[in-house]
Amino acid sequence: MSLEVLDPTGELQPATRQRVARPSSLEGKRVAMLDISKPRGDVFLDRLEELLTARGVRVDRFRKPTFARPAPRAMMEEILGKSDLMVEALAD
Repeated sequence: MSLEVLDPTGELQPATRQRVARPSSLEGKRVAMLDISKPRGDVFLDRLEELLTARGVRVDRFRKPTFARPAPRAMMEEILGKSDLMVEALAD
């Protein structure tokens, strides 16, 4: 028996990206949290926000209208304009 795996993206060659260097500290950083609107993603972000704010990190929360589509461009521009780091919650 063999297993055939189909890739719905149609990618012939996966994109490679350079990893962004992690900051040496979260002190003074602004963290954006993006909830993609999948069930229980907010549970993860709620807990992470508690941990970060206890360390004095400023957190801004964002939520996509639906997980089925990319975040609206205006939302992404707002995140880029006001944040140093971003966490995206994927859950189910």
